[in-house]
Amino acid sequence: MNVDLFDFDLPEELIAQTPLAERTASRLLALNKQTGEYRHEQFEQLVHYLNPGDVLVLNNTKVLPARLQGVKMDTGAHVELLLLKSLGEDRWETLAKPAKRLKRGTVIGFGMKEEGDEPLLTATVDEEGEMGARIVRFAYQGIFNELLDRLGQMPLPPYIRESLADRDRYQTVYAEEEGSAAAPTAGLHFTKDYLRKLEEKGIILSYVTLHVGLGTFRPVSAERVEDHDMHAEYYAISEQTASVLREAKRRGSRVAAVGTTSARTLETLANRFPEGDYKACSGWTSIFIYPGYPFRLVDVLLTNFHLPKSTLLMLISAMAGRENVLRAYREAVQERYRFFSFGDAMLIY
Repeated sequence: MNVDLFDFDLPEELIAQTPLAERTASRLLALNKQTGEYRHEQFEQLVHYLNPGDVLVLNNTKVLPARLQGVKMDTGAHVELLLLKSLGEDRWETLAKPAKRLKRGTVIGFGMKEEGDEPLLTATVDEEGEMGARIVRFAYQGIFNELLDRLGQMPLPPYIRESLADRDRYQTVYAEEEGSAAAPTAGLHFTKDYLRKLEEKGIILSYVTLHVGLGTFRPVSAERVEDHDMHAEYYAISEQTASVLREAKRRGSRVAAVGTTSARTLETLANRFPEGDYKACSGWTSIFIYPGYPFRLVDVLLTNFHLPKSTLLMLISAMAGRENVLRAYREAVQERYRFFSFGDAMLIY
């Protein structure tokens, strides 16, 4: 399947550049996956598309202040590292900018107020990868997460020009498990009050964890969809969540995933326990969902609007059909919906 089948014209001005917490309520495009029909709604109308007994699954990952600004210790040249995944023993997978001159053995210093100061934190390049990827080993005195909280910045998307005065504005209101390099942005639409409103209707809230990593930042470079290599990300599902999902399927209730990260985690669980006897589990998933994939657990998906040729667009096309999705996307462009991380929402039901 050619990647170009997932292309569409997206005016640059429709890529939302204002964080959700700093603007008015979002719009919602509700797409019926069976008929291809869609409706224009406000996000608050989501509650009317869910039934008592339905399970709404949210990704409770918490974003690290994972963007570090430092200098090469030998030349003083500026370097930016984006922490993506802990490999243990103070080794991290990162994206480096600029990466070209960060060869193996290069030492980067962080936390120096003036030239000549001793860095509070250093990173030595252990391995070189493609497209800016670097494996680094950190050295420091004290507790790493405390230093990261002190020195790091929230890893906002590059098209966001402003910085956030309040870091929590790039976290979901239910963020709990620290370890993500980006927010699961479909969840940014929710407030605590709205989650209570859903529960009052009888909708069951349940949580999974998937720490967003390199796969979110890496574009599809292969010509054929099947040749794209998805990057592995860590996931965890509790026994409580597994039990809720088992019971929901037994009574015929729907499972609604908030965001593609939740959807990928749930389908990883379904593939691991194909008979439906779901159990607590954790590990690494590189599941790649594109048209032809049979969803086993996710019935409904709430997501944002994605970029052309992205793996996320391929995932929602697997659920609702590529033609249905692209027709709805053309409508969203015409109606000036906001796209990408801080954009409006789409419900596939």
